[in-house]
Amino acid sequence: MIPFSVLDLAPIVEGSTAAQSFRNTLDLAQHAESWGYRRYWLAEHHGMPGIASAATAVVIGHVAAGTKSIRVGAGGIMLPNHSPMVIAEQFGTLAALFPDRIDLGLGRAPGSDQATARALRRDLASDAQQFPNDVVELMAYFEPVQPGQTLRAVPAAGLSVPFWILGSSLYGAQLAAELGLPFAFASHFAPAAMLQAIEIYRARFKPSKQLGRPYVMLGFNVFAADTDEEARLLATSMQQAFVNLRSGRASMLQPPRPGYLEQLGPAERGMLDQTLSCSAIGAPDTVRRQLQAFIERTGADELMITSQIYDHAARVHSYEIAAEVRSDVAVAA
Repeated sequence: MIPFSVLDLAPIVEGSTAAQSFRNTLDLAQHAESWGYRRYWLAEHHGMPGIASAATAVVIGHVAAGTKSIRVGAGGIMLPNHSPMVIAEQFGTLAALFPDRIDLGLGRAPGSDQATARALRRDLASDAQQFPNDVVELMAYFEPVQPGQTLRAVPAAGLSVPFWILGSSLYGAQLAAELGLPFAFASHFAPAAMLQAIEIYRARFKPSKQLGRPYVMLGFNVFAADTDEEARLLATSMQQAFVNLRSGRASMLQPPRPGYLEQLGPAERGMLDQTLSCSAIGAPDTVRRQLQAFIERTGADELMITSQIYDHAARVHSYEIAAEVRSDVAVAA
């Protein structure tokens, strides 16, 4: 069976709070662990009223402390926002607390708008260009300390933290291939370059100490419910979030809206059709067919499932359905 994992944006829903979001995150992680999901990742976003995981390493610690075996990590840390040494110290600490359970996915986007990026006190243009060097520097902090070495990250040195390169374009595919790292593509919201990025990554991959062959994980939206109609309704919260974000009106995750798609103009409908094309929306049989078709089309090694659903119980149930149909989804040859 192809592994399924969870990408949690720690949604803050309309009428709720970040504190409740963190409680929901831990509850979902505990369920995901019991259903056999491989890893549970949280993403770094800043200044977003509907996303609570800005202090990503802190939330990872919260989830890891409340679970036992599921891998927990970042999908991802936006490295241009940070000093590599600070990230080494944070994830070295997590690895010391939770051995062999921490993943570190790295991206070069700011995870914010321009004003927020400036508030993070980073030079966005130069830091993004520095990204490959920062990745190499960060990885070096986890190597065993050498005689005479003066600069070290404590407690990172000598600890095992798998690195991933995240991407939504061809750039990440090229860097992951060059460094011999696993590649996670953000097809759940930026699918346009997905197939080309996968092809480039696999063709150019150079084996490394961490990884001997290419490994591709793809983001995929799942809105699963007991009926197709209910699932389509649940998906309208995510649809509203994207329309609001693209319109400069980022908001908390909104309740489902019956007939929402029919209220949109052609441009907004077209944007959603393209942006959310890597999605399964429906009852279990529908979701199974859509997952199977996606895996056959991409040859993914692993899927990172995200379900931005307003009602927490419905969100948990969506992940439960995805876990149940996984055994019937064949890996692409």
